[in-house]
Amino acid sequence: MSYLLRVRLPDRPGSLGALALALGSVGADILSLDVVERGTDYAIDDLVVDVDPGKLPDTLLTAAESLDGVTVDSIRPYAGMLDTHRELELIDHVAAARDDRLQVLVDGAPRVLRVGWATVLGIGTHGIYRIAGSAGAPETHLADVPWMPLAKSTLLDHEADWVPGLWRDMNTMLAAAPLGAPDRVLVLGRPGGPEFRPSEIARIGYLAGIIGTVLS
Repeated sequence: MSYLLRVRLPDRPGSLGALALALGSVGADILSLDVVERGTDYAIDDLVVDVDPGKLPDTLLTAAESLDGVTVDSIRPYAGMLDTHRELELIDHVAAARDDRLQVLVDGAPRVLRVGWATVLGIGTHGIYRIAGSAGAPETHLADVPWMPLAKSTLLDHEADWVPGLWRDMNTMLAAAPLGAPDRVLVLGRPGGPEFRPSEIARIGYLAGIIGTVLS
């Protein structure tokens, strides 16, 4: 069983080693690590860890937070593939697709960007409509999306009036980025959090910008 942990830890020598030892003490192996954000005295890291079947995720949280200055932002099951070139792989898949490139994008985006679902929205004569959606993407009709058209990648207010009640009930964090044009937008949902960090918003914008060029 694998889990994805987002942890905040002091940005000082030995912090990551101490975390690895703490997780190892409860039988967890770190399979991969991505630095999400780095501040003046802290780092936000995503760790994929492997544990024995039946091991409760609470043991990982307790082990990590037993260290001074370490907090766990979120922990959730992880079933994605592990690789260090996820964005490049997705761009290549979209570029190579003969048909339904947007579907290829939304199918791959959740793994690459570590979100729950992805959808592409467009603006037509009758308002906002869904162009493509990943597995698990809500099919709720959005009557009003005040932030479209969209000029750049952004963190969306997940409690705004336009957000459907079901999304709010699931505490779904939201981010969006234009795909080559302000009226065609990639929307990402992360039910239950954690919230998108500024570095993630920038990363989403870069990826959407490149893929928008591929799609044009």
